Amino acid sequence: MSAAEIVLGVTGSIGAYKAADLVRRLKERGYAVTCVMTREAAEFLAPLTLQALSERPVYSELFGAEVSGVIHTTLADRAALLLIAPATANLIAKLSLGLADDLLSCVALATTAPILIAPAMNVHMYRHPATEEHLQRLKRRGVRFVGPDTGSLACGYDAMGHLAEVDDIVEAAARIVKPPAAAQSKAARKR
Repeated sequence: MSAAEIVLGVTGSIGAYKAADLVRRLKERGYAVTCVMTREAAEFLAPLTLQALSERPVYSELFGAEVSGVIHTTLADRAALLLIAPATANLIAKLSLGLADDLLSCVALATTAPILIAPAMNVHMYRHPATEEHLQRLKRRGVRFVGPDTGSLACGYDAMGHLAEVDDIVEAAARIVKPPAAAQSKAARKR
């Protein structure tokens, strides 16, 4: 039995550095993880880090040398879950409006898999009426969310907008797509 595949979308938030731990923890649970990074995410975290941890190529472009075939539909079709962590206000707005101008937003628009989003942004961006409308629209469409939490933000505030803890994101993913039984018992023994 092959492992359930999680396509992990990583966007340009300071919280992107936690994607490395997220990949590691998801793999410990028995998931296969394929990463899709926005161009902005690569400013915070090297794709090579996620490639080494996931043991799979990291995708960031719709077209180019790294791609064979129609990559956005290939990734969309093989995902048991599309997990976007961290998700910026920009990406949330694009998904709400159905825009698809990069690989990650194309995968999100093409997938029929459940979508789980872990927002991370400045508190004023999170509480902006436009962002609130986008979040509500996505919730009505069945998109699930984990976080954000109250915590230390890159802007210096201690406020809502902090990326949810990695443990909480992994647990939210596991509630949607159950990890293989063998991996569950192995993870339980490690605790």
